[in-house]
Amino acid sequence: MKRCIQLAKNGLGTTYPNPLVGSVLVHNNTIIGEGWHYQAGQPHAEVNAVNSVKEISLLSEATIYVSLEPCSHFGKTPPCADLIIQKGIKKVVIGTTDPNPKVAGQGIKKLMEAGCDVIVGVLEKECNELNKRFFTFQQKKRPYIILKWAQTTDSFIAPKTRDAQKPVWITNEFSRQLAHKLRAEEQAILVGTNTVRDDNPSLTTRDWFGNNPLRVILDRNNNLDKSLSVYNKEAATLILTEKPTEAFGTTSFESLDFDNNLASNICEVLYKKNIQSLIVEGGAQTLQTFIDANLWDEVLVFEGKTTFTKGIKAPVFSGNLLKQSEIAEDILLHYKNPSI
Repeated sequence: MKRCIQLAKNGLGTTYPNPLVGSVLVHNNTIIGEGWHYQAGQPHAEVNAVNSVKEISLLSEATIYVSLEPCSHFGKTPPCADLIIQKGIKKVVIGTTDPNPKVAGQGIKKLMEAGCDVIVGVLEKECNELNKRFFTFQQKKRPYIILKWAQTTDSFIAPKTRDAQKPVWITNEFSRQLAHKLRAEEQAILVGTNTVRDDNPSLTTRDWFGNNPLRVILDRNNNLDKSLSVYNKEAATLILTEKPTEAFGTTSFESLDFDNNLASNICEVLYKKNIQSLIVEGGAQTLQTFIDANLWDEVLVFEGKTTFTKGIKAPVFSGNLLKQSEIAEDILLHYKNPSI
């Protein structure tokens, strides 16, 4: 099962809206096949694992391990539970059940009714963590939310005044590259009006190979200059505004109520658009809005050696520190929401 999880992680950032899944086939304590789900619409992990087996005759004596319950319904691909039955695989070991109502135990039921020996709950906690985005989306009806910012040693995220440099860098190039890797792993990225106006960010993965996330921009009055980088064609952009206009290029608009429960309203819009994960990168007011609403799952704070003395203070929050890492002279602090 550890190998299933390891394989599944290869799909992080490319399988949306599908979950991460890895599968391994074992015969006489020897791995004879393995696979993972690469991308939505392509074969699932179990299919890739079966197709990798050279001696098909061994399948009837093999055990298949899979990190998530095999699907039991027709989507873009046929049900994996049916494939397991058709191939005569009699023993199935499953990490955790699928919370998707289209599956939700039906895959397990189908396998058992076909006479398969099914074991469920092997490394269940680890398998749930693997698909924390998918599980949050299915169970809480919102995206998995990661808040991320860079701050100085004296806890400022921006200086009081700016020169021609946009944005003003607080961390080193290695931290910035890691930040772009993190963007490639999430489905959408959100910033507020002031961040776009002050920093003119691209919000892409230009320093890392990977998919660009959907750029989600808060622009209440829809008056940001359309020449700004978030409007270019490098990635899709969704503008959340009280004054939506007609879509153009890769930019679309969605109406949003800014006066009441802003963070919750954002989550509702993104849930309807099937967005499973969101990384919020700023600014301070936008980040604090999610913190105050307790709508966040993780916080990533990149702390550089820079000091500003004056400026915009970092958001205030309370979280459980999971990990502290060094990135050259920078420090990355990784927190988890203690109430979730």
